[in-house]
Amino acid sequence: MRRTTMLVLCTLALTFCVGSAFAATYPDTLKVDYFINANTAGAPGAVLQITNTGTTGGNLCADVFVYDQFQEISECCSFLTTPNGLLTLNVNNNLTGNPLTGVILTTGSIRVVSAATHSGSCPLPVSGIVPTAGLRTWSTHIQTGNQITETAGQDETLSAAELGELQNGCFAIQLAGSGRGVCGGGSGD
Repeated sequence: MRRTTMLVLCTLALTFCVGSAFAATYPDTLKVDYFINANTAGAPGAVLQITNTGTTGGNLCADVFVYDQFQEISECCSFLTTPNGLLTLNVNNNLTGNPLTGVILTTGSIRVVSAATHSGSCPLPVSGIVPTAGLRTWSTHIQTGNQITETAGQDETLSAAELGELQNGCFAIQLAGSGRGVCGGGSGD
């Protein structure tokens, strides 16, 4: 009886630990936003602003993932952000200007993961992302009639499952893209 009880307790403990590893979450490390009327003749270009709040005391990576309106990844990239610095990215030029499929986007969503640097740099976010809170985002949106609005990025808790999907999508771009699907540029930081 005692042996059976120990076996049941060990099994339950192992199940809890394994389940916890898959249920890992990273609060305040994912910012979610959208863009509309991008790359539209006569419309101004929207921008995504990213700042490092400085709470970690060091540089962070802004790992950016751009999705089309059908939830397919189109571009990914990573930017070094310094404490209290400001990075400005033009949606048309920096985030949707080099789509994986060659189809220029007009509508879609953006995910920004706040992450630790890799030996001081920010490589393409295909693996090894270490979510680290500290980034804030704002973006302008080009509404119908070219009316411009600005909103803060929506704070979300990043799950281990979504982190894996983001990295896998960017890895697929790296494998299949031949340089396409990698966003970049911007000003500041």
